[in-house]
Amino acid sequence: MPGLGSISHIRMAACLLSHKENKREIPMLTLTSLGGAGTVTGSKHLLTCGGTRILVDCGLFQGLKNLRELNWQRLPLSPRDINAVVLTHAHLDHCGYLPRLVLDGFHGRIFATPATRDVAELILLDSAWLQEKDAEFANRKGFSKHKPALPLYRVPDAEQALERFRPTPLHRETELPGGAKLLFRRAGHILGAATAQLDIGGQRIVFSGDLGREDDAIMHAPERVAEADYVVIESTYGNRRHDATNPVEALGKVVERTVQRGGTVVIPAFAVGRAQSLIYDLWLLRRQGRLQNVPVYLDSPMATSVTELMRRHQGEHKLAAADYEAACAAVTYVRDVEASKALSANRYPKVIIAASGMATGGRVLHHIAAFGPDHRSTLLFSGFQAAGTRGRKLLEGAREVKAYGQWITVNAEVTELPMLSAHADSDGLLHWLCGFQRPPKRVFIVHGEAEASEALRERILRELGWAATVPLQDQVFEL
Repeated sequence: MPGLGSISHIRMAACLLSHKENKREIPMLTLTSLGGAGTVTGSKHLLTCGGTRILVDCGLFQGLKNLRELNWQRLPLSPRDINAVVLTHAHLDHCGYLPRLVLDGFHGRIFATPATRDVAELILLDSAWLQEKDAEFANRKGFSKHKPALPLYRVPDAEQALERFRPTPLHRETELPGGAKLLFRRAGHILGAATAQLDIGGQRIVFSGDLGREDDAIMHAPERVAEADYVVIESTYGNRRHDATNPVEALGKVVERTVQRGGTVVIPAFAVGRAQSLIYDLWLLRRQGRLQNVPVYLDSPMATSVTELMRRHQGEHKLAAADYEAACAAVTYVRDVEASKALSANRYPKVIIAASGMATGGRVLHHIAAFGPDHRSTLLFSGFQAAGTRGRKLLEGAREVKAYGQWITVNAEVTELPMLSAHADSDGLLHWLCGFQRPPKRVFIVHGEAEASEALRERILRELGWAATVPLQDQVFEL
């Protein structure tokens, strides 16, 4: 018969064994940023818990060549092993890799708000079509080092990706594969944008996606979140405060001085969100009695379609239906290529809004080629310009840019109106974080250039006293 000491040791051993077994019952939860780490593009954040893998956002890398080349590299895991994708919004740097993911074997569901799904249809089909056309043009002109030049994906790949979408309403908890729970809340920023709350592995992780502004004239303010164990927040403007200048007044001054010179204002604009805001702001100027004889053209079939989506999703924005219809009626819509070419040949003063917002492709490049050499004209940038993009180079003083294998001399005025940005600035990001009722265990700062992310990390530590980390690409964190 064992003594009391032996019985005590047996009980202790049994307790330790039980503790180890219980620990084994809870699979390890990890977070890995496969994109959007140290850069504002290519957002992809992977949650792994046991055999469950959920990817939050699936964007294209844009800008610098070494970033764009990442689009052609295989992910560090097979797309077949990803159970689901959660999409916060439909900008290309958050959704543009989805067709490639499907092409490479992903067969799960893509969870997004209904408006995001509708916007993604336009974005992805347009992206695929442009890639096909760019590859075709490069092969015809022979300026690509690749023989032949190939698109990253084609229109049928985008169509297959769209079949995998599952529209998911705001404020309704949805079960994902593997037992994770998803809850979307409004993020502002653009039509359909949402923050994503994921409950998985006994933890709650909240992803900000891209946050909009509290005072946005068109989009609703981001909704606050009360509880989270971990927060993953964007930092596009993590080191900046937006200019408090009235954006409508600033826009009016740029257009008026350009028209007085006899020039044209070319505005590279994101087809989703920015183009619609500019249409509204220009209409407000007309209501003030300004720009009465200045024609405004929207030269982007996709932006035109998004403008129509704003009507369909009336509850997703602040604009009264009558005001929105009046603003849209004051614009001439350019859909076909011949009309776009005629617009470039037209030397009369006017405003041209055309995608893409960072001048990385699309019809705006032809307008930059037409009006960039004209000292009377203006190239006006109205949103964030990522490193390596033509927009960033021009704002940093470049007087030549290359497009379609040709160098374009730029004599036009080059300026920006950063107060038009649809992103929350540093104050806005802190304001959203202050909505949490208790400090999260850690804040992960993503989707920003290095200086912006680090500035936000320091501010969170200094003003909130919270632990915050700026992840590196492919760095794995145990949660």
